[in-house]
Amino acid sequence: MTVHLYTSSLNEADLLEFFFRHYDSWVDRYVVFDDGSTDETREILSAHPRVELRDFERVDPSSFVISHTHIQNESWKESRSQADWVVVTAIDEHLQVPHLPMAEYLTRCRAEGATIIPAMGFDMISEEFPDPYEWLCETRTWGVPSHNMCKLSIFRPDQVRESGFGSGRHHAVPTGRRKSPKRDELLLLHYKYLDSERIFRRHQLLQKGLGPTDIKKRYGSEYFRSREEHLAFWKKLEETAVDLADPSFDPMRHHKDNRWWRLSWKLRYRLGRVTRPNGGVSPGR
Repeated sequence: MTVHLYTSSLNEADLLEFFFRHYDSWVDRYVVFDDGSTDETREILSAHPRVELRDFERVDPSSFVISHTHIQNESWKESRSQADWVVVTAIDEHLQVPHLPMAEYLTRCRAEGATIIPAMGFDMISEEFPDPYEWLCETRTWGVPSHNMCKLSIFRPDQVRESGFGSGRHHAVPTGRRKSPKRDELLLLHYKYLDSERIFRRHQLLQKGLGPTDIKKRYGSEYFRSREEHLAFWKKLEETAVDLADPSFDPMRHHKDNRWWRLSWKLRYRLGRVTRPNGGVSPGR
């Protein structure tokens, strides 16, 4: 079984060790579009034997979000006839099925005829930044159920014609042969919220990468939070987090009625064009 992964980067040096530790056992090829990193990101990526490092090109100079969505919808197509599965994700998104190796899970899904595998999302949170040796899904297990992070990240490139991602991949309307597993087991663990002060500074960096169209359409509105607004948001995450390592944890309980891929395709198409409740759209990084 061959798996190709597509993602983008901007100053991700502090997360790459966790990213590769999580994915190396089941991903055969990485294609990473770097958006002008100024830390050690490019050096780390270039040193990995399975990474193809490319420059992030803006098809719309006025919008990071439009350009990013274009890459997510088009780049994976080069894996047709080369890979059994493609993964389109972000460096802070870890995909896993608890207590089951991903290679085994993907082999089973293919045997059952599945072509798309959406994931149930959780915003993972930790006040302290992890030590470099940690395997995050085992050591940082507190997270908030997030319908915004319920995404399509894994699918079969020979069976899907178009991925149909909206901004940030928060919704997708894929075309082609669409069959998801009968039972939802895949989790997307969003390891963005590691160290409150670090994230506040990162949002200030990402704010600078937005174009005039992004700002006009309120893409990335979370990047403009004041320190007080950021701390209030962080406190809310901490208050609503659950321990995914708890033996009683059941992700189905948190995403029972809001998994968009279980809705009708007509409604799903409409949802793909609805912005988030706060009026903004997350750029997906």
